[in-house]
Amino acid sequence: MKQRGHRDQVVIATKVGNDMGVKGKGLSRKHIQQAVEDSLQRLQTDYIDLYQSHTDDENTPLEETLETYTELIREGKVRAIGASNYSAERLRRALQISEQHGYPRYESLQPLYNLYDRADYEQDLEPLCIEQEIGVISYFSLASGFLSGKYREEKDLSNSSRAGYVKKYLNARGRRILEAIDEVAKTYNTTPTQISLSWLIQRPSITAPIVSATKLEQLNDIIKAVNIKLDQDAINFLNQASSSNN
Repeated sequence: MKQRGHRDQVVIATKVGNDMGVKGKGLSRKHIQQAVEDSLQRLQTDYIDLYQSHTDDENTPLEETLETYTELIREGKVRAIGASNYSAERLRRALQISEQHGYPRYESLQPLYNLYDRADYEQDLEPLCIEQEIGVISYFSLASGFLSGKYREEKDLSNSSRAGYVKKYLNARGRRILEAIDEVAKTYNTTPTQISLSWLIQRPSITAPIVSATKLEQLNDIIKAVNIKLDQDAINFLNQASSSNN
């Protein structure tokens, strides 16, 4: 980025709060101030576009965290703030505090959400994000690769670094979801990855799903998901197959 000189064409999003193994954790004023300077130095930039609270810190008052972000935005070191792994109750309270005190508010939420992991987000967080017009960037959008169809049996995990994450999906509900994805993928002549991501993209509350790739062919597969437009029958079929009530 520094060599190309195109910083203004790049959106940088990073997080603060989790233990990085060297300088503590949390969302206290002291820790955020130190962490943002460390991030700016590592990224070799003078501002961060989206600075996110990685995990809710109930030991630090929300007012302290939001006031610190206010200072960073005023100083030009941060453009906007977001939350990650917040409950609906805590996110709503943070939004109320921002409004009451004139602090910048959380403009985005980064939750765990995909065709398998639905209930926690859809029950309380999704209605709040729609109501407050908060951007949502879901993580583990392919359930650590499970929804790509790569892992269908335990033997498929033998050489995978994601085994610990994926194993919980290898059950009757997980297999039912994969069967539904396979059927829709066949109808649309595409891949399970593209169907899984298209379902997310077409969810009204989702701004953009986060998904990782380790190979170029995986990236090419992922990118094509934006061109898949599922009809309502396909969406209903996937919703039914992945319902936590089944």
